[in-house]
Amino acid sequence: MSSPRVRKIADRIQVIVAEMLERRVKDPRLGFVTVTDVRVTGDTQQATVFYTVLGADGDDEAARAGTAAALESAKGLIRSEVGKQLGMRHVPTLTFVADALPDTARQLDEVLARARAQDEAVAAARGATYAGGEDPYKKPREADDEADDGADDEVDDVDGAAADGVPAAEPDAGGDELR
Repeated sequence: MSSPRVRKIADRIQVIVAEMLERRVKDPRLGFVTVTDVRVTGDTQQATVFYTVLGADGDDEAARAGTAAALESAKGLIRSEVGKQLGMRHVPTLTFVADALPDTARQLDEVLARARAQDEAVAAARGATYAGGEDPYKKPREADDEADDGADDEVDDVDGAAADGVPAAEPDAGGDELR
């Protein structure tokens, strides 16, 4: 983890370098550069500037090489401007590194697309039927409720009379039992 002061210095260096590349560096080898991140060491002696080149895909190594050479030649000018704007006693040494994030993201997208295609092929090959039937969730049984309705006719009501109108037998109130 870096301290808040180091993080502020890194953020400010990122802005200064981006403005310098946009306005003051006029090297024809410089492509469309985007400064993606700046990492500064804890003692603020070294700063690593990560950049990407727009339009420089994996097959366009000449544009990347030209941009790297242009940044190396403009390193002194950029460092002096960073020192002026930061007002620090010791200006960090700048190191420019091509950011591998776009290449990594492109590779991950390709892997995900391949996995998606393989999943679709497997689903098409097996017919895509459910293991537990169409609806595997339990539902209340409606057919059994209708079958039980016929058996309820002979059950006693609350008042002691059977469903057919004949009074039910009275329970024995006491005394006749053998102990």
